[in-house]
Amino acid sequence: MNGAVRRVQSGSPWEESIGFARAVAAGDRVLVAGTTAFRGRVLYGEGDPYEQARVAFGNALEAIAEFGLGPESVLRTRMYLTHQRDVDEVSRAHKELFDSVRPVSTLLIVEGFVDPRILVEVELEAFRGAVDP
Repeated sequence: MNGAVRRVQSGSPWEESIGFARAVAAGDRVLVAGTTAFRGRVLYGEGDPYEQARVAFGNALEAIAEFGLGPESVLRTRMYLTHQRDVDEVSRAHKELFDSVRPVSTLLIVEGFVDPRILVEVELEAFRGAVDP
């Protein structure tokens, strides 16, 4: 297994202004930073927590795909929501993607995000096992 740390950028405007990577692989672990439903400068699913969760998880899964991984490699998910009323819709999106995988998961209600239109932000942690990038 390659011991080097590898970083992936997604092009999010916040990656540059804050100074972070979308995903970092170190050893067998791949960590994905807080990810929203933005693709470039466009927010998908404005006002729709299910769609924002679906797109945000899709963006996070694209990041681990850079390391040859898919949903089956996900060990942990975190979901941050701005409204308790959105729990069922965000949970539905999570279940559609991870029901057969059953990662450990945390769901939190937070005060808000850097853009007030964001309803959901997600994080992933994945395991590479014996797969080399």
